[in-house]
Amino acid sequence: MRGPLLLLSGRANPSLSTEIGELIGMSPDGATITEFADGEIFVRIDHNVRGRDVFILQPTSAPADNIMELCLLIDAAKRASAARVTAVIPYFGYGRQDRKDQPRVAIGAKLAANLVVAAGADRVISIDFHQHQIQGFFDIPVDHMYAAPVLTKYFRELGLEDLVVISPDVGAAKMARGYAKRLGAAFAIIDKRRPKANMSEVMNVVGEVDGKTCLLVDDMVDTGGSLSNGIRALKDRGAKVVYAAATHALLSDGAAQRLQEAPVEEVIVTNTIRIAEEKRFEKLKVLSVAGLLAKAIDYVHSNESVSQLFETPPDD
Repeated sequence: MRGPLLLLSGRANPSLSTEIGELIGMSPDGATITEFADGEIFVRIDHNVRGRDVFILQPTSAPADNIMELCLLIDAAKRASAARVTAVIPYFGYGRQDRKDQPRVAIGAKLAANLVVAAGADRVISIDFHQHQIQGFFDIPVDHMYAAPVLTKYFRELGLEDLVVISPDVGAAKMARGYAKRLGAAFAIIDKRRPKANMSEVMNVVGEVDGKTCLLVDDMVDTGGSLSNGIRALKDRGAKVVYAAATHALLSDGAAQRLQEAPVEEVIVTNTIRIAEEKRFEKLKVLSVAGLLAKAIDYVHSNESVSQLFETPPDD
């Protein structure tokens, strides 16, 4: 029988970990994490772990040290005789490398999943994988959460009229249709091509956007190039106002300036990844997923179903 819950956190997103800890009523600061002179990470859990139900909070965004830190925390908990170890990974890095789409490339998502399992995790909780099939890359149970309830609540409160939800590409169409259904909105899709990684060109917009309030949704925003191009394409086709939303805010390589200069009303993201001050900009709105993850942790610990926490995306 598992003992009491123990919450631990890596260093990748301490503010989110603190929020979750406050909601659960337990500090996540139960591990000492330092580095040797050569940069090698050292981990020590400062509490008795034997027989406890351990939850380790750590997104695996860049740099790669974050996934190594997560694996070391998992390994330390298992070797200290934890009854169960759950890796809570708000953002699962390397998720875009989910298939062999070119000769002689790695499938990074599968490798990252293997590392977490090999380290000793018994379960994973995560939010909005880049592709749903990544759940199958783990040989352990996965609770795949969706940020849609957090984001759609915000847009319902705005009370937007003549709303059209836009998918930035074919791959995100199912997710965007789910948003449209929840918000009672129309649906459109951007036809784009991607000549190389982190670069895209809008070819056409399929659907009626002229005079409409448009909401462009995606699972992540990295350099902001695709998002800003999509925003401009919608405005060029007569959109009255454009909002953009994404779960994971990577905001790399000048994304903040690119999006601040784009003709967008707001860019709404969640705090699955720590957003440094230099990456924040006036149009950025950050919503918290702490409540969602805190409830998921509580339900998993109590052996209750987590499906009550989110609306399952509608089938095609």
